[in-house]
Amino acid sequence: MYCRDCGEKLALRFLENEGLVPYCPKCEKFKFPFFPVAVSMAVTNRAEEKILLAKHTGDDDFKLFAGYIKKGESAEKTIPRELKEETGLPAVKWRYIGSRFHDAKNILMLAFLVTTEESAITPGEEIAEARWCTPAEAREIIRKNSTAEYFLNLAIAEMGRKK
Repeated sequence: MYCRDCGEKLALRFLENEGLVPYCPKCEKFKFPFFPVAVSMAVTNRAEEKILLAKHTGDDDFKLFAGYIKKGESAEKTIPRELKEETGLPAVKWRYIGSRFHDAKNILMLAFLVTTEESAITPGEEIAEARWCTPAEAREIIRKNSTAEYFLNLAIAEMGRKK
């Protein structure tokens, strides 16, 4: 690991209440690791009885919709932008349901249950196929032991709980 500010090689140093933390001897500062943040969206119809899943281009697995939060953008701004880009559908409303660090991509995922209109889908470049499913069907076809499955289960537990 190297310092993102000066390029110096980082050393692990003990910091009270934190444990071992990367430290830059040149900057004389602790350098906490940072990583990208993205939203994961369990997209549902207004009645919250169906879930929209997608196969991304070049992938055989059905997943939830997701997108990186751009610099200066909030999660709340990312949700409607990403959903519109990937499906052509509007995000009507959304609520936070949980988070999880996705180690495979070194990313923090913030999960939301997103309501949209159950209408014609216009897949963006990233989406090969999108399909409305019942919760049971979604559990059958989602990639097993994945972050998407974890968030899907949170979403299904949350569906129908109007807030």
